[in-house]
Amino acid sequence: MREQAKFTLDEAAARLDKTRSALQRIEAGETRADVHLVRSMMDLYDQYDPDLLDQARYALKPGWWVAYGMKDQGYVALESEAHLAREVTLLNLPGLLQIESYMRELFNSHWLQRSPQEIQTEITIRLLRQRRLTDEDNPLSLECVINEAALRRAVGGPTVMREQLRHLIEVASLPTVTLQVLPDSAEAHAIINGTFLLLAFPEPDDQEMLYIEYPTAALHIEDDDQIQEAKVAYEHLRHQALDLKDSVSFIRQVLTDWDGAE
Repeated sequence: MREQAKFTLDEAAARLDKTRSALQRIEAGETRADVHLVRSMMDLYDQYDPDLLDQARYALKPGWWVAYGMKDQGYVALESEAHLAREVTLLNLPGLLQIESYMRELFNSHWLQRSPQEIQTEITIRLLRQRRLTDEDNPLSLECVINEAALRRAVGGPTVMREQLRHLIEVASLPTVTLQVLPDSAEAHAIINGTFLLLAFPEPDDQEMLYIEYPTAALHIEDDDQIQEAKVAYEHLRHQALDLKDSVSFIRQVLTDWDGAE
């Protein structure tokens, strides 16, 4: 709108009582704009878009997770808007496919100690996120490549793992879930030492996002080149992995191994 109205960034910022950097951050989507500022912009640029006002109102609403005491859930907010998640996991199973006892064991064993209440909040939010896999109105599709090591790692012991693997077999039948196992027998691949997740959004113009978690924080990457490289890597792994039918059979075999464990 600003460019169509032939305003420079400096000119528009001065007229809107904003600094140049503040207006630039709003235009780049790094800072939210309140409804009053959006109205002022449209008045200045002599354009009116009621949908933009609705989007500004929506963006300022607190996310559903705020009710559970979570203040900063950048990834959850993005996932809530996404329609497709593609994930590669190595040692742990995808969060959206974890059962509660498996989650609890992971959270309890985390190097950063948290209170029982904080852990329960994390579990509650993850369980609520999982509902989108079966939501008829706003479903989330999940495609995941799971390394064999994640199926054999004793998170919580044999009892938890048996329950968890039975759950994987069950959710694999959902139309929103495409689960593939990458067995140890697969040929060597370049990114076995790193997990990542790609989010895609329903609007064609919305940028896809690459999400990489590490011990102290996480990266949200929107660079086109890096996202494309991650998509190529994902497809490379997907083609090395077993298909859905064979993956379920493989999980059943691993379950049999766990059945024999003490």
